[in-house]
Amino acid sequence: MSGSHLDVLISELQIRVRTAELAKQIDDEFGGEPVLLIAVLKGSIHFLSDLGRLMKSDTQLDFLQVSSYHGGKSSTGVVQIRKDLDINIEGLNVLIVEDIVDTGVTLSHLRELLSTRKPKSLKVVALLSKSGSRTVHPPVEYIGFEIPNEFVVGYGLDYAERYRNLPYIAILREE
Repeated sequence: MSGSHLDVLISELQIRVRTAELAKQIDDEFGGEPVLLIAVLKGSIHFLSDLGRLMKSDTQLDFLQVSSYHGGKSSTGVVQIRKDLDINIEGLNVLIVEDIVDTGVTLSHLRELLSTRKPKSLKVVALLSKSGSRTVHPPVEYIGFEIPNEFVVGYGLDYAERYRNLPYIAILREE
């Protein structure tokens, strides 16, 4: 994207170290019980993959795809489910794996939707949290990094489908 500049906010090493810490914390809290990891596509795919490989628990994977940005830099406030789960979650320990919790609207909607499907437990791990931009405050049990209210890309997060491949998190600045 011409006219843009990336400022690294969280390095690849910082992400690796914090992801390992989260995996251990989650394993400890679930006490060896199986866990279904649900990636919220597309942004959380790298985080899900790394977290899942580091966990010792018996895990299954499934995927949801939602949209509230529609190609822009700010949420529209309208959450659309583009791909639903393939696995019946009733009676399962479910961990929603989010790339970022921004306004909280998408996560609040997902928690509400999934809780109606009667999981044994429903928790959330988010790599990034922008608590300063919340309009609703759904519970987030595990947070990787608290970040400022800036538009970030990398490690799965995108702007118009670009920058997902970066191994770090960066602030996208217009020049």
